[in-house]
Amino acid sequence: MTEFPFVHTVAVRYQDYDMLGHVNNAVYAAYLEDARTEFLDDYVGLRPGDIDMVLAHLEFDYRAPVEDAREVDVALAVTDVGTTSFGFAYEVRDGDAVAVEAESVQVVVDPETAESQPIPADWRAALEGARR
Repeated sequence: MTEFPFVHTVAVRYQDYDMLGHVNNAVYAAYLEDARTEFLDDYVGLRPGDIDMVLAHLEFDYRAPVEDAREVDVALAVTDVGTTSFGFAYEVRDGDAVAVEAESVQVVVDPETAESQPIPADWRAALEGARR
């Protein structure tokens, strides 16, 4: 396991499991979104209604199934801060085991035009502070 500056605990719900008793692969996107939203609130000071960005890329590597868990931890770190976009790395952890490794790229957009725009200076400073 790699060290990450932010860890968020997510409750695993009964409906998250598939017929094999594993957390369904599609559910992990929601776990990452939950952690990403909390990170942006805690580190950048953005409430969900203030987040003017879109998810441009999402990639998963499944390492181990999550079975019979009440919660998982989602660890998050900033990997890159560009002009209009920034990247995150994640680990979804079931106890000491890494179940999923993932990466995402978010693009800052103008809410009126939906065009990309530069990352605001205050966001940039906060994101750089959580970079690994």
